[in-house]
Amino acid sequence: MKRVKATVAYDGTNFAGYQFQPGIRTVQSEIDKALVKVHKDKSIYSVASGRTDAGVHANGQVIHFDTPLSLPADRWIMALNVLLPKDIRVVGAEYVDESFHARYSATGKTYIFKWSYSEVQSPFERNYAVHLGRWRPDVQLMREAAEQIIGTHDFTSFCSSKTATSNKVRTVRQLTLEKQGHLLIMTIEGDGFLYNMVRTIAGMLLAVGIGWNTPADIQKILESCDRKKAGKTAPAHGLYLDSVTYD
Repeated sequence: MKRVKATVAYDGTNFAGYQFQPGIRTVQSEIDKALVKVHKDKSIYSVASGRTDAGVHANGQVIHFDTPLSLPADRWIMALNVLLPKDIRVVGAEYVDESFHARYSATGKTYIFKWSYSEVQSPFERNYAVHLGRWRPDVQLMREAAEQIIGTHDFTSFCSSKTATSNKVRTVRQLTLEKQGHLLIMTIEGDGFLYNMVRTIAGMLLAVGIGWNTPADIQKILESCDRKKAGKTAPAHGLYLDSVTYD
């Protein structure tokens, strides 16, 4: 058996999330269905770097799977894309050592979150950026708030109460906000993220930008370890898993 590492992009709009759920359309179920067809073996399955929620997109999700086949690495791209639905695409593939694990070998992830300033949002953008409507957030205030989030913290206040892991300490290495045309884009990179952590951070930064909170509130909210202090979670359709890094 040989291990393949593949990079996958998908439009999360019409999926009930990444992870397999019986009888429901998910990204993993479609990928595994394609793998079974290629191998003519129902025991073949994929492992991902992590799950994404319903509506969340990916530019660079990473998976691995084990195969007895001897296709050239780049042929996996075509072999799988022929069988995958059009809202999922394998964009890269390579053979890796059997010790590689898409989830446990990861050393960092980068997400982006998009807001739209458009006065009237295009119907073609409605699933891919959160419309700000009448709000015109102060981006400089959002950047000041972001500085408080960078570093190693207990992010209990910034994750879902449904988060299963008991250790909620994570390190955010980079957090930026940039205007690109009619879009405001948040980029966040860290060693790992808790359930709903990125979307909660996005929601909190927007709250600062529109004056509901101040940059000084961020430290207090972190120290409180109270999810209720951090406000609303931003909508899923503005979020993208951009890349996963490995040493």
